[in-house]
Amino acid sequence: MTRRIRALSAFLAALTFGGATALAQTPAKPPRAVIELFTSQGCSSCPAADALFVELAKDPSLIALTMPVTYWDYLGWKDTLGQDVFSKRQKYYAKGRGDGQIYTPQAVINGASHMVGSDKAQIEQSLKEHASPALPVSVALSEASGHLSIKLDPTGAGSERGGGVWLVPISRLVTVPIERGENKGKSVTYANVVRGIVKIGEWTGAATTMSVPLATAQLPNADAYVVLVQGDQPNRVILGAARSPR
Repeated sequence: MTRRIRALSAFLAALTFGGATALAQTPAKPPRAVIELFTSQGCSSCPAADALFVELAKDPSLIALTMPVTYWDYLGWKDTLGQDVFSKRQKYYAKGRGDGQIYTPQAVINGASHMVGSDKAQIEQSLKEHASPALPVSVALSEASGHLSIKLDPTGAGSERGGGVWLVPISRLVTVPIERGENKGKSVTYANVVRGIVKIGEWTGAATTMSVPLATAQLPNADAYVVLVQGDQPNRVILGAARSPR
């Protein structure tokens, strides 16, 4: 290999690596809504909602999260993705709304409005009525030297209330064969399955930047993460959100 060819190869390698790095760090367009699905492998009505959320997860203007609950485990099949923390989160939402409605499949938009998770028309109507072009808090993420930098900037009404900052590791797609219970014999695919919810800080309502070890988001069963800014109780409204830059 001549010196000129070596130089050209090095240039192209640097360009490729640099381009990938720049792409990974480029802020994504802010989402207009976060939509959470409370579902269960033991719920015969849930597979239709699970399939719908696989489609919703493809919409770059939405952050769709799947949160499998555990309270149907007694029906003959223990949900392999379920966590008690998701069941508690659903109850907190119901308490904050004041309606006490807890069911599966339940979709919750921006921590506020709720509807049957398989009702595509109602979800679309609720997004049209209640979701703004962007959430009121801008969240920009970047990764460097083993740390995650989170830049928060209030941009809309309601952002001044402050709230908690949460790191949410997810698995983008998970397929589960269900062997017993109401969905026996089915294989169900889930999108953006939440693997944990970790509070990493408090936000006062002012523009700020915080940093946490990137390892906080790197669970063995997760391949991405989401950062949420969420109001405190009783109204746990989602104020801002962003996907991992990779």
